Amino acid sequence: MSKEKQAQHSTISQEEINSALWAACDTFRGAFDSSEYKNYILVFMFLKYLSDVWKDHYHQYKERYGDNEELIRRKMERERFYLPQESTFDDLYENRNKTDIGERIDKALAQIEARNQAKLEGVFRNITFNSEKLGQTKDRNRRLKNLLDDFAKPQLDFRPSRFEDVTDVLGDAYMYLLEKFASGAGKKGGEFFTPKEVSALLAKLVDAQEGDRIYDPTCGSASLLIKVAEEVKDTEGKPSSNFAVYGQESNGDTWALGKMNCFLHKMDSAQIEWGDTIGSPKLLEGEGLMKFNVVVANPPFSLDKWGHEEAESDPFRRFSRGVPPKSKGDYAFILHMIDSLLPTGRMGVIVPHGVLFRGSSEGKIRQQLIEENLLEAVVGLPSNLFYGTGIPAAILVFNKAKKSDEVLFIDASREFQEGKRQNQLRTQDIEKVVNIYRNWEGIDKYSYAAKPEEIKENDYNLNIPRYVDTFEEEEPVDIPAVQKEIDELEKELAETRKEMDEYLKELNLI
Repeated sequence: MSKEKQAQHSTISQEEINSALWAACDTFRGAFDSSEYKNYILVFMFLKYLSDVWKDHYHQYKERYGDNEELIRRKMERERFYLPQESTFDDLYENRNKTDIGERIDKALAQIEARNQAKLEGVFRNITFNSEKLGQTKDRNRRLKNLLDDFAKPQLDFRPSRFEDVTDVLGDAYMYLLEKFASGAGKKGGEFFTPKEVSALLAKLVDAQEGDRIYDPTCGSASLLIKVAEEVKDTEGKPSSNFAVYGQESNGDTWALGKMNCFLHKMDSAQIEWGDTIGSPKLLEGEGLMKFNVVVANPPFSLDKWGHEEAESDPFRRFSRGVPPKSKGDYAFILHMIDSLLPTGRMGVIVPHGVLFRGSSEGKIRQQLIEENLLEAVVGLPSNLFYGTGIPAAILVFNKAKKSDEVLFIDASREFQEGKRQNQLRTQDIEKVVNIYRNWEGIDKYSYAAKPEEIKENDYNLNIPRYVDTFEEEEPVDIPAVQKEIDELEKELAETRKEMDEYLKELNLI
């Protein structure tokens, strides 16, 4: 890298960028809920990123080719994406005082989508900046002008020439906003974002390799999917881009966030589909489900109305092991994931603890999966890790090419960093789980490798305390010592009462 280019690098920190982005939300706070305005902020950040990259590359070609605009145009058309005239942030900023600014933003987004259909088709279809949701005309124009002013600040200049790696900067900023929105969104928060520490643990457990096809059937904003992909390393242990990413998401707004998230992380070829995975799986090969090396998910916990009424006639025969109960869809997602695995595939899924022990149809499905020797590990997590719910969860690891018939149980529920609103897994907590899993190690009161006959004796109940004894014996009570302490306390109390009586007599109160 040249000294000239190094001199151009921004001295603005990631924290300053994140703070400026969070401050931009002030435009909408109080007007409507963050679960709605998050889309406006994230779309605008995406637009600003596209515009700044486009502008940076244009100036680089301008320096190289001078006034040869035709050559520059041809070069720009070969870029990773293309921005039509009047669709850049700078053009919108120049028109920020116009009364039709909402219409102009919508038109710019439509032009960007039309010109980049292969990568961005449909990403902006569910959002309009000319909506009364943003207020009546005067209030809406004021808010949009403020938003444009916020993103014109120096902290939010995303030109690549200002950073050593703008992809890392923008990716971190996008993840930061997703996490902030999730933490403030109440029960809805967990629907589109998996906490980064949980994603990191799951990513290390499934250990995606070069050349793998990676899939998340409930991908939300793609944070978990991206984290799994980022763990792929080459033979020298360096990050590799030799993988393929796939996902499906039922919520249209969240699907768009996932598409943009993948694009910001330079996973342009990610195939993220919009639709109900159980009712209408989109990732197909021929007449069957597409198969993958790695499948991960954080499905909605115990989803009601998951599609039970159509399960018996499922054309993909995903429920041949049994049909999950009508009001709890956990095993519907698990069975879909297993049927999406290649013969050597592995998967990790986050589930509520009820999945480990509930009976009836779920018990029969669980028994079938264990008897097929598909389940490899059960990892119990601390409570209050997830947004919108304080209940503890577990990670189930399945492997179609297991080398052992044992199931490893890990109780990681007691080791974490306590937080005011959410607890967090620390780096050492993650590393401990991963090392024990990779070494298949039993540790007293922490992990245990159970044989099939042990699980059968427990009626295929996977409740972790049945296998990992975490009971701590209390130290024996020294009765004479306790009695002596009580006698001393009573003696001190009697002396104190005597002193109090003397004071009260002096004051003529008794």
